[in-house]
Amino acid sequence: MLFNSIAFLFFFPVVCVCYFALPSLRSRNLFLLAASYYFYMNWQPVYALLLLTSTVITYLSARGIGYFTDHRKKRACLVASLVLNLGILFLFKYYNFAAENLSAFLDTCGWAVDFPEFGMLLPVGISFYTFQALGYSIDVYRKVTPMERNFFTYALFVSFFPQLVAGPIERSTNLLPQFKEKHTFRYEDAMAGFRLMLWGFFLKLVLADRCALYVDAVFNNVAHHNGGSFLLASLFFPFQIYGDFAGYSLVAIGVARVMGFRLMENFRRPYFAASVTEFWRRWHISLSTWFKDYIYIPLGGNRVGNLRCYFNVLVTFVISGLWHGANWTFLVWGTLHGALQCVERMLGFHRARWSGFVRFLHVFVTFCVVSLAWVFFRANNLSDALTILGGIFTDMAMPYLRLADFMAIAIALSVLFAKEGIDEFGWQVRISESPAWSVRHLYMVAMIAYILLLGVLNGDQFIYFQF
Repeated sequence: MLFNSIAFLFFFPVVCVCYFALPSLRSRNLFLLAASYYFYMNWQPVYALLLLTSTVITYLSARGIGYFTDHRKKRACLVASLVLNLGILFLFKYYNFAAENLSAFLDTCGWAVDFPEFGMLLPVGISFYTFQALGYSIDVYRKVTPMERNFFTYALFVSFFPQLVAGPIERSTNLLPQFKEKHTFRYEDAMAGFRLMLWGFFLKLVLADRCALYVDAVFNNVAHHNGGSFLLASLFFPFQIYGDFAGYSLVAIGVARVMGFRLMENFRRPYFAASVTEFWRRWHISLSTWFKDYIYIPLGGNRVGNLRCYFNVLVTFVISGLWHGANWTFLVWGTLHGALQCVERMLGFHRARWSGFVRFLHVFVTFCVVSLAWVFFRANNLSDALTILGGIFTDMAMPYLRLADFMAIAIALSVLFAKEGIDEFGWQVRISESPAWSVRHLYMVAMIAYILLLGVLNGDQFIYFQF
């Protein structure tokens, strides 16, 4: 079920009313668990079995870690959880990619080997709920979080519908305790949640989907466009993916907030970052902190020598690239971000604190570098990515874009930068959170009208669902 669908407009109010109407905490959690599985099963019902399998594996693993006193048995339980969950993820997401490339490599060595193809579709959100469940197993092993004895409470933690398929990737220390609290309906929470949802829908429907009309036309038909179109599409895509993914996160956070739950912040104005390192402190925060805590720091983090630290950064971001998809384009994208951060560490940029015009220059350069790297992320293959980058610098001509479409995107970008500029610089302009009741509600009415008038209301899927 998509947030930007008619079905969700009926689903969410019914869930809210029933949730608050139920008298006991146990009945509420069981209802939310059933609603979350119904939400997920709207794509492919059979894939709910995979969600349940991952839940059972990590639950039993944590129970084993809590039960055994022998450290080797505790570690065996954790290893079993990692191997089984990552094995399922590999089978559905990476097997065909690995088999195809291994077959091609063996063919160059003179060995013709055809591996069987795995024909099942990639389950939506599998990378998200797998990492969330694995994070719980690791935290129990590290004694960061207590073992959850109630299976249904833990199952709700893994499957909680607002953030199930595209994050934020929650930590058990934050979300699990909230399922043990009986939330009461609060008008302030509901209004705060609705404001977050409105801004999220604006980012998705008005900004992201409007940019997508042009970006998809260019990136999916590279042979029919020139350098001007490549440049414009490469400038639009950073805002498309930001609006799409940050929009989903805000809607998810808002939906949870209406019901009294607090999810973690996932984006913090990433295009105001003055370095690639800072960009990753602001972009997909739940994933970047997951990689930091469970991969980068265990490798040694920055507590080792410079060369080993660079290696740790590079490995972390190569894995991050692969997490996003089984394609060489994602691998190159992740490697680029890792390499750029290594260069910044060599230059001392990762600790620098600029201000004024110097910071503006660094923000501009960072945006340009990140945008060029996004070309690999969006391109269908490496050949298309290189064609687009080459065309930007060698085949410049007027892009193909209708003035009306350009103006619609320009207006949406103006609203985005006005809103994020106010938040970034702390300007005392509070329209959506004004103390005046009339101003707050007028803002909400205006946003709804803006979304309905200029939004692309065709129910497009969110980009990160494919990951």
